[in-house]
Order: sequence, then structure tokens, then C-alpha cells
Amino acid sequence: MSWTTGVDRALCMGSGMCAGIAPELYRLDDEGRAEPLAADIPEDERALDAADSCPATAISVRAGQRLIGPRP
Repeated sequence: MSWTTGVDRALCMGSGMCAGIAPELYRLDDEGRAEPLAADIPEDERALDAADSCPATAISVRAGQRLIGPRP
């Protein structure tokens, strides 16, 4: 099974935490905002860690329709 991930650009403040934790999954674009390298990703704990660490709670990770990240 794969997961999907996204970044709410309206919330993203460009801290770079996600790119630092999971550079294979996220990067900062030319405007300094985070973006996933791919929407569909393999199950990867680093995606959840990035979502948990985002100070703006801008990253979401889903398994199907179920939101799994950020974790409570």
C-alpha cells in the first residue's frame, strides 16, 4: 500500500523541517515553501515524522482516505 502526502501552501511557513527530516520526500521550492517530491509515496515513517515536526501543521499524510499524519 502507498500513502499520499500534501502540503497546504497557505499554512506553510518554510521552516524546512520536512526537507531536513525527509529530503527524499519533501523540498523547499523557489518561494521557500515546502512541497512533496511526489504525492504518492511508499509507507515511510519519515513522512509521519515530517508531518509531526511541521510547526505550521501544513503537511498531511493519508493512507487511503484516512488521515494518519500529523499524529495526535
